[in-house]
Amino acid sequence: MTTQVRGQQERKPARSSGPGKPDRTSPTIFLREVRAELRKVIWPTRKELTTYTTVAVVFILVMVGIVTGLDYSLTKLVFWAFTGK
Repeated sequence: MTTQVRGQQERKPARSSGPGKPDRTSPTIFLREVRAELRKVIWPTRKELTTYTTVAVVFILVMVGIVTGLDYSLTKLVFWAFTGK
């Protein structure tokens, strides 16, 4: 189904990158900007990093245990349902 329009339609101008804005950034300017942004980052201390890593590893191990337990249980259930053993 098509949309019918009466009268003249307004044409939207094509998007432009704006006046004076270059299309591409040189690698030197890009690296300067990256360096400036990295200076703004608040880096964690060694103690914080160790804590975050430990929490992440423990969480992953718990999730692996849950998924393994569910997989084992469902496998036993399916074998019991289809073979009766």
